[in-house]
Formats: sequence, C-alpha cells, structure tokens
Amino acid sequence: MSRHRLTGRLGAVGVVFMVVAAAAPLTVIGGNMPLAMGLGNGPGAPVGFLIAALVLLLFSIGFVTMTPHVPEAGAFFSYVTVGLGRRPGTGIAVVALITYTAIQVGIYGYVGWAIGDAVRFYGGPEVPWPAYSFAVLAIVALLGYRHIELSAKVLGVALALEIGIVLVLDIAIAARPGPAGLTLASFHPDVFAGGALGVAVLFATTGFIGFEATAVFRDEARDPDRTIPRATYAAVLIIGGFYALTCWSFVVAIGPDQVATVAKATLDGNANMLLDTTDAWLGRLGRDIVNVLLLTSLFACVLSFHNVIARYQFALSTRGLLPPRLGTVHPRHDSPAFSSLVQTATAAVIVLALAVFGVDPLVGVFGSMAGVATVGVVLLMFTTSLAVLAYFARHRDQVAGRHWQARIAPALACVGLLATLWLVLSNFTLVTGGSTALSIALAAIPFAGLLIGTAARQPAHPPTRTPA
Repeated sequence: MSRHRLTGRLGAVGVVFMVVAAAAPLTVIGGNMPLAMGLGNGPGAPVGFLIAALVLLLFSIGFVTMTPHVPEAGAFFSYVTVGLGRRPGTGIAVVALITYTAIQVGIYGYVGWAIGDAVRFYGGPEVPWPAYSFAVLAIVALLGYRHIELSAKVLGVALALEIGIVLVLDIAIAARPGPAGLTLASFHPDVFAGGALGVAVLFATTGFIGFEATAVFRDEARDPDRTIPRATYAAVLIIGGFYALTCWSFVVAIGPDQVATVAKATLDGNANMLLDTTDAWLGRLGRDIVNVLLLTSLFACVLSFHNVIARYQFALSTRGLLPPRLGTVHPRHDSPAFSSLVQTATAAVIVLALAVFGVDPLVGVFGSMAGVATVGVVLLMFTTSLAVLAYFARHRDQVAGRHWQARIAPALACVGLLATLWLVLSNFTLVTGGSTALSIALAAIPFAGLLIGTAARQPAHPPTRTPA
C-alpha cells in the first residue's frame, strides 16, 4: 500500500446512495419524526422538515459553488482550509472526526439494541446488545476494507428497499386517508406556528446528518466537478422531500387532532407510530418488513459513516496532520484500507468501553452521541459557509455575476445555521435525554475539538498529493 490517492468510478447516483444512506431515512421516520411531532409542533412538523431542507439547500449552494476551487477530497476540512486557512481547517478536521465518530458509535448502540429487540419480539433468546453491535461492526469492517463501489452496491440495495416500503405506505395512506381525509392542515400558519416549531426544526435537522459528506468521495467520483454538485443537491432534495412527504402522510393517516398524542405515546413507549401505522395500512406482513428494514437502515447508516471517517483520516494523513500510514491505498482494492482498519479499531474500543460500563444503548449511547454529532455537524456547516464567503471575498474575479451563489446564499445559510445552532443548544437536553450537566459537557466536546485542532502545531511542509 504505497499510493496516496484514491481512485474510482462513482457517479452521482453512487455518491447519493452513500450520503442518503448515512441519513438513515427510515430510522429518522421512526425516531426523529415522533420527536418533532410530540415535542415540537404536532401536525405542523412537516413544515419543520421543509425549513431544515431550505437551510441546508442554502448551505449547499455556496458549498457547490466553491467545489471547483477545492481540488482535494476532505469535505469541510478542505473547504475551510482553502477559505479560512490551515489552522481553522485543522480545527474543523478534528470537529469532523469527533462528529462522525460520535454518530457512528451512537448507531452501533442503536443497532445492537434494535436487533436484540427484534429477536425478542419474534421469540428469540435474550442476548446483550454489544454482541449484536460487534457482529455488525465486523461486517462493516469487511466492506469498508474493500473498494468503495462494493459498499455503494450494498447501500444502494438497502436504501432502495427502505425508501420503497415507506413510499408504498405513503401511497396506501393517500388512497385510504384517515379521519380528516387528505388534509393540508399541516401547512396552515396557525397550525405549524402554533407549537414549538423550533423544536421540530431541531429534530428535522438531525435527520439530515450525513448528506454533507458528498465531497469526501471526490477522488473516487467519475467526474468530481459535476458529480459532487449534482449529488449534493440531489441528496438534500431527496432527503427533505422524502421526510416532509412521509411526515405529512402520517398526519393524514392519524389525523391532525390526534397525531401529537400518538407521537407522545410513542416517546413514552406506549405505542410505535411507524410500526402501528404500517400495520393498520399494510398489515402484519408490512409491519414485519418495516421492522427488518429498520435494521438494514441502521446498518447502511453505520457503513456510510465508517467510509466517511476512513476517508477523513486518509485526507488528513496526506496533508501531514496524521501518520503517513493512514494515507496509503490498498494495491488491489483501491481503498484506504489501513485507515479503515484504524477506524474499525477506534469504534470497537469505544463501544467496548461503553458496554463494560453498562451504558444504556439508546439513551446513554445513541442519545448522547447523537447530541454531540448534532452540535458538531451544525458547527461544521456554519464554518464552511464562512469559508465560502471569505474565499470569494478574496477572489472577487471569480464571482463574475454569481453573487447569489457566492455571497447571498452562503450569508443566508450562516444566519439559518446560527439559528439552528441556538435551537440545538437551548434544547440540548431533549436531544441527549440526559441531565443538564451531562448535556453541557457533551455539547462542549465539538467546540473543544475546534480549539485543540486550531491550536495544534502545523506541519512545516505539508506533503503534496501524488497522482495515482
């Protein structure tokens, strides 16, 4: 393993599979949607998903406009380095590693619990959640070690199945709506503004985590300057449209007067909005299919984040910020194989430590880690939008009639992301499910990573990338 550049033939569709799978749409429908409805604005929750999609679309405009001027993979790290300098770029790289490692570990906790719950539901034995988590980790390690196109195929199948079953459910609800008929009450101002709209936007935003990683796969894309922008826009529009449509479908199925009550019962463990609604419209077979696809959704999510982290480590190594061995490419698989192995070991050690200390897989592992990741990803996108503004302020000749893309949209994204960050921090105990003291400590981790990375000693002469 001696080369220092990844290669591949991923098209926009393959990259979209990677990042949409990381967003785990079926998991978000089963988890984030009841949170947005039960703790947020009830039947107005679809508007929360639309607002989150709009903010992230504004972010994507600046992100995509700057893409041709960022020739290296590394996503936020590369963009911030080009726009704001090496030190802020290093700080953001540390934040990115913390963010994606946190959400990946959180998903390992979630998937371990979910597999155990499904096995018990169908009469199987009681097995501790870490056993299932480590089984999934081993499969992810195998796929992550090999060429990215193998992961893309696996993720494509899993993603198509989970989106397909939910769309079937959406169509069934539209054909046989609930007590209020095909109501559009969700989109009336007095409805969506009547509850805690900000909380709905908060949980909607956490459902998008992963879409922004399109640029991480730059070196493995067929035509990066076209593939990455297309994949980024497609990911935001697909995820946002899917979430909003399905959220509205559940309002139609249950009724605007009852949907908040059912969502709260789901949060209390007395109901399951996704599975119960599926059972009512698609029968027991449909419920069983969704139950299984929830597991494949979580698997697809954790595999995507594994690939993202391995490539972040690879990119940092090629810039001299991590040991050189992490920047080597497997001669046969054309993958960052050693970086993938290190990422597997890191995740295994953290999961093992959490298991040894008896941390609850849902509230303790998933809730806490998702909280850290939510703060981290909003901080990453805000800093990247600042980098876009700074870059085009220095290179005015490259704006050339693109004021909307290079200045206005990134500025609006900064405002929207600052508002989102305030929503996240001011409601952080809702995200983590922990105490105020624990929530403050968890929220501080990404900011601490930014400070440590920014203050870290920079390599005197960053290595140059050699062609494959």
